[in-house]
Amino acid sequence: METQHCLQMLLDTKFVHFIDAPSLALIMPIVQRAFQDRSTDTRKMAAQIIGNMYSLTDQKDLSPYLPSVIPGLKASLLDPVPEVRTVSAKALGAMVKGMGESSFDDLLPWLMETLASEQSSVDRSGAAQGLAEVMAALGVEKLDKLMPDVVQTASKVDIASHVRDGYIMMFIYLPLTFGEKFTPYVGPILPCILKALADENEYVRDTALRAGQRIISMYAETAIALLLPELEQGLFDDLWRIRFSSVQLLGDLLFHISGVTGKMTTETASEDDNFGTAQSTKAIIGALGAERRNRVLSGLYMGRSDIQLVVRQASLHVWKIVVSNTPRTLREILPTLFTLLLGFLASTCPDKRMIAARTLGDLVKKLGEKILPEIIPILEEGLRSDKSDERQGVCIGLSEIMKSTSKDAVLVFSESLVPTVRKALCDPLEEVREAAAKTFEQLHTTIGHQALDDILPTLLKQLEDEETSEFALDGLKQVMAVKSRSVLPYLVPKLTAPPVNTRVLAFLSAVAGDALTRHLGVILPALLSSLKDKLGSEECLQELSNCQTVVLSVEDEVGQRGQREDLLEATRGADAGLRQASVTILNGYFSRTRLDYSAHTRKLLSGLMRLMNDPNPEVLSQSWDTINSITKKLDAGSQLSLIDDLHRDIRSAAAEVRGQHLPGFCLPKKGVTCILPVLREGVLTGSPEQKEEAARALGGVIKLTSAEALRPSVVNITGPLIRILGDRFAWTVKTALLETLTLLLAKVGIALKPFLPQLQTTFLKALQDSSRAVRLRAAESLGQLVSIHTKVDPLFTEQLLAIRNAEDSGQLRHDDCKYSTDATRMASAGCVGELCAFLSEEELKNVLQQHVLADVSGVDWMVRHGRSLALAIAVKSAPDQLCSEEYSSTVLETVLSSATADRIPIACSGIRAMGYLMRHQLRTGGPESISPRIITQFVKCLQNQSSDIRLVTERVLWWVCKEAETPALEPSLVKPVIKALLDNTKDKNTSVRAQSEHTLVSLLRLRQGEDCMQSINAILDTASNELLSECYRRSLKKISSLPDSNEEIDDTILT
Repeated sequence: METQHCLQMLLDTKFVHFIDAPSLALIMPIVQRAFQDRSTDTRKMAAQIIGNMYSLTDQKDLSPYLPSVIPGLKASLLDPVPEVRTVSAKALGAMVKGMGESSFDDLLPWLMETLASEQSSVDRSGAAQGLAEVMAALGVEKLDKLMPDVVQTASKVDIASHVRDGYIMMFIYLPLTFGEKFTPYVGPILPCILKALADENEYVRDTALRAGQRIISMYAETAIALLLPELEQGLFDDLWRIRFSSVQLLGDLLFHISGVTGKMTTETASEDDNFGTAQSTKAIIGALGAERRNRVLSGLYMGRSDIQLVVRQASLHVWKIVVSNTPRTLREILPTLFTLLLGFLASTCPDKRMIAARTLGDLVKKLGEKILPEIIPILEEGLRSDKSDERQGVCIGLSEIMKSTSKDAVLVFSESLVPTVRKALCDPLEEVREAAAKTFEQLHTTIGHQALDDILPTLLKQLEDEETSEFALDGLKQVMAVKSRSVLPYLVPKLTAPPVNTRVLAFLSAVAGDALTRHLGVILPALLSSLKDKLGSEECLQELSNCQTVVLSVEDEVGQRGQREDLLEATRGADAGLRQASVTILNGYFSRTRLDYSAHTRKLLSGLMRLMNDPNPEVLSQSWDTINSITKKLDAGSQLSLIDDLHRDIRSAAAEVRGQHLPGFCLPKKGVTCILPVLREGVLTGSPEQKEEAARALGGVIKLTSAEALRPSVVNITGPLIRILGDRFAWTVKTALLETLTLLLAKVGIALKPFLPQLQTTFLKALQDSSRAVRLRAAESLGQLVSIHTKVDPLFTEQLLAIRNAEDSGQLRHDDCKYSTDATRMASAGCVGELCAFLSEEELKNVLQQHVLADVSGVDWMVRHGRSLALAIAVKSAPDQLCSEEYSSTVLETVLSSATADRIPIACSGIRAMGYLMRHQLRTGGPESISPRIITQFVKCLQNQSSDIRLVTERVLWWVCKEAETPALEPSLVKPVIKALLDNTKDKNTSVRAQSEHTLVSLLRLRQGEDCMQSINAILDTASNELLSECYRRSLKKISSLPDSNEEIDDTILT
């Protein structure tokens, strides 16, 4: 407090003479101490005293105190309080002025270093203020010497932002210290300030704005000629931040000139409300001159249509305050505004072209459509310009004008507008064509269909001209990109009329989007027809490329599905050329598409497999390639899911093949590799059912393929079959695998010699299998293997030894194994059943009562199994005797009892017995003679949990009804059976599912026509009818067209 009190007394003292050295010795310690004080006021007073001291003392008396005072003064110059910094800066200036620059060697370097400090904007501000005062103290010569470096550094963009900020701060304080003497530098520093106003750092922009406002506030009257050119240029800069800041600074300048504050709010006012007065307008014209005022206001008006909201808001705010009447002012500045607009329309900057176009639209809105006669000719002239940017700008301007103009006005000027748009759509530059397409879109929106009639025919005609065709085609593409839904219905009929213009269709389809789907019904037939006509010609490849481009452009699900179905349908036609064209397009589509079509793979493969029997070699090759394109993209799960359908398709192809081999499987260097990966995956990783199905499908493929075509795939086929045969799987899987290997051996023979050791080991192991079916198949396979075996004798010797050992052991255990061997039991039972047809009545009665129909209570299940087998074969071979009055009821009860047994083998023989009994009743007494209990039991068996029982039941029913001479069942009687079979068409087990379809074909007599099915339809419920219709479409129709199997259901016959 004492220091502050002393300083205050010193400030209040009026000195009438110089302060001598002794007095200075008393004062300076107090001042030095004051600079170290915490109080802002104390430091401020100390700086004031130092500043005044140099006018009251001798320089040589003060010199000793400089080293102790300067540090405190420097610290005060960087004080957070602006007033302290200001007083300290002035004190520094006074010291330098009083003692000269030579006394402060390190001051200027320190100030320049602090000016670029990264620590704080306060430090930079203090340094800038101090430097400004020091430069003022040193005079204009120092300013002239330092300013070029300051301006150059402030203009650099490759320096740190804090350095640029410090140098721009100089422009805030130098005008204050130099006043009018600084006027020559106003022009050079304004570009630096405007550039800094666009800086990415906010603190740099704030500093630049303060500097700009300082310049305007001080030099508004005296330096207008220097200020305005730079601000005008800033209004039209490519960077929006510079445009925004220029509007702000220009507003401050205009407010200053017109004498308004500019602080009134314009946010709630209408866009056309104005606050300007006639007096302010005169003041602006007086200060700027009419020509410059027109340029400034034109720039502001264009700012109202800027693409950036902040620029639009700032421009509108300034416009409302300085302009008194918008329409009148616009008419006054219209020539100048148009000159600027044309320049903007020709700019390389897209933002500027958009601003000019929006301004044109706004002009039409403000001044009405009567100015169109003035605008349109100018724009037409602009389209003839050599500058591509100007032509592009004209198109954008036309779009904006049409947005702001009524339909009637556009129609009046359509004679001028339409040729302009036409010409722009065929412009050599793509950007101009793109802009012209948007102009066309606006024209179509305004005048509707007439725009299509006026412009598109000319474009189509120009496609025929070599000079303009490329530009016209791209013009059409640009139009399609913005208005495809309106343009396509107009173009498609013209482009698909013969000769079909596939080149244009391909070009346009890339931008047509979903609109293309609606016209695929017209486009696809045209593409197929065009490609068909050019097959084999030099133009074929280009035509195919065009067709593929169109097909690949369809990306929506509905369109993809529709075109795939249409192309598959075309492959079924009688015209070989259309078949080739459609499958060629399909091949190109599936080899290139990245879209997901997995849900339709089954249907696709089915249609393509049918083409593998086509007489046209090119169709065969394209179909093979298409299948290969589809299968090689499948994952393991998808491959496994296709095995059942693929097997069915192979069987269908086999039924339709004209010769021994399927042509599509015998193509050179291709063979069966298109479907082999699917079947191979099924054999290796599928479920047991899938392994069996895949093996049988592979067998079908081998039958249909020539030895030459199979040889390249021998390794890929044989390896998986041998590997899986060595594992533990059901006998059905093993028999299927052995059957396939036997077929392969018979087909390629010597080509399998490298696998001879593995095959011999595998077959010999299979000969020891517990299943007779496997042993029989293994024996057959071994027989085929002998044909390529080089040393057969050891093999025969080994087998003979094995037979002798088996016979010996058989004799030793004969009594124990009386009923234990399935094959023996089944063969014996079959013999007993067959014998019944040749026995006398007494002998038959004895056999039936003591054995076949004897009571089975407490009997071992194997004995019961043997009896049930014997009964089934007896009903088959001697139905008249067993269905006589004496035995019929007992036979029926015994058969039904067997069919309901818990043991599956017994139940299966009972079901077969029901089938033999049912067929006999049908053939002798007709449908009415059949016991309802048999039908009921058949339905229960079809619904049994065991897939074996369901499968046997289906096979038996198929066998009963397969002969044409067997009378058909009554609809009411067969209804529950049909419903159960329909349910089984959805069964998880593939064999059950497949057999149910064949049984339905037999029951419904579909090979004789659809009369039976229609009578069944009449009594089925809705759900069952729908299921039957779906099943008929999916498979029954195809199965009914194929010959029926001659398979036997009697399992007691050894094969």
